[in-house]
Amino acid sequence: MAPRSRLAGLVAVGVVLLSGCNAAAKSPSGGDNGDGGGGGDGPSLVLITPNPVGVNDFLRLAVTGVEDAAEAHEGSQKVYQSTDPASIQQNVAAAVRDEPDVIVAVGFNFADVLAQQAEQHPDQQFLFVDSCTAKPYPNVTCAVFREYEGVYLAGAEAGLLSKSGKVGAVVALDTPQFRRYSVPFGQGAQKVEPGTSLSPLYIGGANPFNDPGRAKELAATLAGQGVDYVMGAASASGNLGVFEAAKEHGIFAFGVDANQCPASPGQVVDNVIKRTDVVITDGVSAILDGKRGETRSYGVEEEGISLTGLQPDVESSKCLIADHPDVLEQVSKLRDDITAGTIKVDDPAQS
Repeated sequence: MAPRSRLAGLVAVGVVLLSGCNAAAKSPSGGDNGDGGGGGDGPSLVLITPNPVGVNDFLRLAVTGVEDAAEAHEGSQKVYQSTDPASIQQNVAAAVRDEPDVIVAVGFNFADVLAQQAEQHPDQQFLFVDSCTAKPYPNVTCAVFREYEGVYLAGAEAGLLSKSGKVGAVVALDTPQFRRYSVPFGQGAQKVEPGTSLSPLYIGGANPFNDPGRAKELAATLAGQGVDYVMGAASASGNLGVFEAAKEHGIFAFGVDANQCPASPGQVVDNVIKRTDVVITDGVSAILDGKRGETRSYGVEEEGISLTGLQPDVESSKCLIADHPDVLEQVSKLRDDITAGTIKVDDPAQS
């Protein structure tokens, strides 16, 4: 999700499904997960997703995060899965009526409804992940990502691997927020190979996050220009269109938010991972400790942003980067330099 975390899953996993009717779903093990598990006397947590969780790894990590937080604090958790803007409104209202200790919402889709509910219910604590309300509220704690740090590292991989010296990006929108997925990609490539050029293209239109045809067309255009490594950051557009173009034109792609390599084996080099599980467990703990109403930022130093290639299980990831330990060694050093402050990756959204 790219910032649209925005990304749609397909099939509901076994957590509580609320789309206005408060119906409980069955867990994969066959047990009823209606009470959210945990069952302790500790805090109660509710996670609300913008889409069904299904096979969406970004949202599955969020579920893991709220489960881990509940276990750590000997509390309970529920997950409310939304399907559209109306069910988002309904699920937030239902969660507020439950009066849990913390309501966790993932994705910019919640900005308006959380602002409304936070104002109307000042005693209710909210953790807003991957976005923030336009106006600060003392009961809304925001957890945002420095995606551009991970994109920079992915760009370094592309620069080291590229044979043409040309890398590109197919991104949903040409806005400061979404340029976090293009500008740093070129900067990372140029850091390791100074002569590398970047060609970014933006989908735009009425449905930039779900227009795989347009994304495929743009990726094919880049391939025709000699680009051999492409960052795809456009939700379903990127996952389908960019990866298909990569396969057809013999180029290689990078994914975002979660490991996309198994979905397109042989074409996806690596992924910029947003660790929603890390930020949720950390954010919930902060709220319960009384650190509320602040914006908490997560990058490579906090392990909120990483690459699949830098994870312990890279060998089983099906990502092409696993075949290039020499590249990973160099990128690991760049990551350490970012953590140490030796390298500072500028945020395109702030420039």
